[in-house]
Amino acid sequence: MSVSIDEIRKLKELTGVGLTDAKNALVEAGGDFDKALEAMRRKGLTKAEKRGEREARAGLIEAYVHDGRIGVLIELNCETDFVAKTDDFKTLAHDVAMQVAAMSPEYIAEADVPEEDKLRKEAELIEAAKNAGKPEEIAKKAVAGQMNKYFAELTLMKQLFWKDDSLTIEDLIKNHIAKLGENIVVRQISRIELGVSK
Repeated sequence: MSVSIDEIRKLKELTGVGLTDAKNALVEAGGDFDKALEAMRRKGLTKAEKRGEREARAGLIEAYVHDGRIGVLIELNCETDFVAKTDDFKTLAHDVAMQVAAMSPEYIAEADVPEEDKLRKEAELIEAAKNAGKPEEIAKKAVAGQMNKYFAELTLMKQLFWKDDSLTIEDLIKNHIAKLGENIVVRQISRIELGVSK
């Protein structure tokens, strides 16, 4: 089966793979571009998860100020200076900084949430469920889902991406890991708002 060079190039640009891999994916998908794109993304995300174990110490610090009222600094790391200087990486850093400005996460990842905060919130939700007349077993099950939702809203990696709510920030970063071929880590975030102290 022959596939057009334009489609091969388009698939290469969207996934970050080589021309040969893009052509093979299109041939395997019977010329169906969307099917080939989905197959390449699945392969890329599998590779991205393996790359997630590699050390990321290069990168950049991105600053974003919104309307003179909200200021954000983030440290976004990758493996090499070469990738840190690409437009894709710089755009990702800017998008993540804007996410922090808009959504005000308290933590980067779920692992960063202190255990005492989890226990305090869980006790609070169980008490509220009991006061609403729910039996303890049902209250505990309902609380698990409420806990996940509550901390997802406070955790950068679990938040829905402000530009595309079909993705979380974690998905967005994994997509960039697949595209750029390097591990990418949000190392630090800092947000200040005029007139608001923590």
